[in-house]
Amino acid sequence: MTISEPVPLVERSVNDSLGAHPAPPGRSRRSWLPQVTCDDNMMMGVALLAGPANVIMQLARPGVGYGVMESKVESGRVDLHPIKRARTTFTYLVVSTQGSDAQKAAFREAVNSAHRQVRSTADSPVKYNAFDRDLQLWVGACLYKGNVDIHRIFLGEMDDEHADRHYRNEGKAMATMLQVPEDMWPADRAAFDQYWQEQLEKVHIDDAVREYLKPIAASRLRGLTVPGPMQRANERLALLITTGFLPQRFRDEMQLPWDADKQRRFDRLMGVLRGINNLLPQFLRGFPFNLILWDLDRRIRAGRPLV
Repeated sequence: MTISEPVPLVERSVNDSLGAHPAPPGRSRRSWLPQVTCDDNMMMGVALLAGPANVIMQLARPGVGYGVMESKVESGRVDLHPIKRARTTFTYLVVSTQGSDAQKAAFREAVNSAHRQVRSTADSPVKYNAFDRDLQLWVGACLYKGNVDIHRIFLGEMDDEHADRHYRNEGKAMATMLQVPEDMWPADRAAFDQYWQEQLEKVHIDDAVREYLKPIAASRLRGLTVPGPMQRANERLALLITTGFLPQRFRDEMQLPWDADKQRRFDRLMGVLRGINNLLPQFLRGFPFNLILWDLDRRIRAGRPLV
């Protein structure tokens, strides 16, 4: 099955559970958008701010970096189609942790179809395969780390019981939706910390991958032009946010300077955003993840590509 083919069995199961129409007549979009839980994970709109940093973390493993950079799946390349790629990543996050079985099955097949085309060639500087479980586990670990940071910054530190539950549920779900078996996910948070430290030894961003990631770090969208001063101001702000979300090891690999003054500016900005986020009603805090789930169901019904 290719990405563009419909998934009739999944479509029927989704339609059976959700109904053939996306919204009952006379109801507003606010009332029928799927509900996403914002208080225990990163399914809040403000989580999008950490997206570029998480991409950098994932691609800091050479096998992932070159796999993405050399990918023949043109439609999914973050440098060519950043918004579409972001939609795919955000869909993965919300479906893996809060999606139905039918949504997970449909999205898993779509991602696998794309991944089948991602493998190294004889000319690739490093060997990679998108079905490599070790690399997929690394990507899942990065998503989990980003999830914890979002919670810490915008919702506060978790107590041990909450952190353990979050690790077992959301953390494992993000890592194991594709080919990673559950027994590969470190058994507990202490085991994860050990795994993370060991994996940091494999982190390396060379010149080619660094140049590829620089526009992502500055949220520079291909083909979008704005007046020079506005563009520079936007890139400085984006770079502050991206670098602030990166652990120091990744800042060093990206050659992004960081000091106490930048940390204070980052903390002040996040404090303001946290205050605003806390004032928003649930359906706005969950945007655009609630809209993404609605759009996924719409695409499944129509047999449209999911990634």
